[in-house]
Amino acid sequence: MLAYVHIPFCDSKCHYCAFNSYTNQSALKQKYMQSMTQQLSFELEKFNVGKHEIRSLFIGGGTPSTVSASWYAPFFEMLSPYLAQDAEITSEANPHSATKVWMNEMKSLGLNRLSFGVQSFNREKLHFLGRNHTPKMAEEAILNADALGIQNISLDLIYGTSLDTPMLLHEDLRMATSLPINHLSAYALTLEEKTPFYTRNDVTNSSEKLAKDFVNAIIQAGFPQYEISNFGTYQSRHNKGYWEQKNYLGIGAGAVGFLKNRRFYPSKDIETYIQNPTMQEIEELSVEDLHVEMIFLGLRSIIGIKLEHFTPKEKERVMLLLQEKKLTCKENRVYNNDYFLSDEIALFITQ
Repeated sequence: MLAYVHIPFCDSKCHYCAFNSYTNQSALKQKYMQSMTQQLSFELEKFNVGKHEIRSLFIGGGTPSTVSASWYAPFFEMLSPYLAQDAEITSEANPHSATKVWMNEMKSLGLNRLSFGVQSFNREKLHFLGRNHTPKMAEEAILNADALGIQNISLDLIYGTSLDTPMLLHEDLRMATSLPINHLSAYALTLEEKTPFYTRNDVTNSSEKLAKDFVNAIIQAGFPQYEISNFGTYQSRHNKGYWEQKNYLGIGAGAVGFLKNRRFYPSKDIETYIQNPTMQEIEELSVEDLHVEMIFLGLRSIIGIKLEHFTPKEKERVMLLLQEKKLTCKENRVYNNDYFLSDEIALFITQ
């Protein structure tokens, strides 16, 4: 069992961001956190969560570090009995707002992993992306987290922007790997609707060679790839839980919960959510839906797919892909050899 918490507040909105986040709702933060605790009580009962059953908690956003650690305390107090003793407890953080005090207080609540939205160590690129921190802030925040004894530290990098050159990406990776991190996420810039970047045609660099060279450089730097965008000597339990189709609580405005064959969608609107945090839309997933998802998720990660899970028709296509060396089979489990082709391969198998 996993738990995801969504904090929709941000100090500023990045030019590429399509996540459910707001820069003008700060006055609602405390009420929002109280409503999340209300929803948590409802979800624990609905999911029939047992003591120590939640093995991973991930606080995402938005920007979780813009909310005072003291406002998280009641939520953690309620959740604590349900967390496994060795639970992975992660929060995303922005170098601009993740102060030493905030990180230390979150650590005292149980936080043992931080994921920093760095995106680049190049000042011009940070400005281009609409980030509100400097390269120095990013470096200092990560060093502070390490000095406080946070066990596992990750950072995000974005590649595929029009500013990217082999030299710029090499320098981003050099800076990242000089810091005390054991996990790195690298995301290709994508143009999402309703973002400032969406209507522009001068923001991306679609060079496949640049992307593949960057991914290979991350691996060569000592960060093994375990999913299409994730690398590290530490593999996030939370990430892998999604790919294994484990059940997860979804707490907060715009969060998504999953139980067996149903998805739960609370309201995305903060004020609506605060008024009724237990109101949610429910999506019923068919056996076929879950089967197709299993294939897509398995092929974008080291989880892979058991050979017996494919239908006879799918197995024929899998055999063809094995012959072409696009897939590998070990101990009756099929793995993808090129994550850049994961969606195409999944579509070919399931069509």
